[in-house]
Amino acid sequence: MASRDKVFVECLWRTIKYEEVYLRACASVSEARAGIGRYLTF
Repeated sequence: MASRDKVFVECLWRTIKYEEVYLRACASVSEARAGIGRYLTF
């Protein structure tokens, strides 16, 4: 994996964490997965 690809993936994951994971209190792992899935389709 090229270093620029790794940077893109790390930035994407950081964005998902701050905009989806940290803002929502999920009751279960499946609920968190569904929320992340909705975010990625957005």
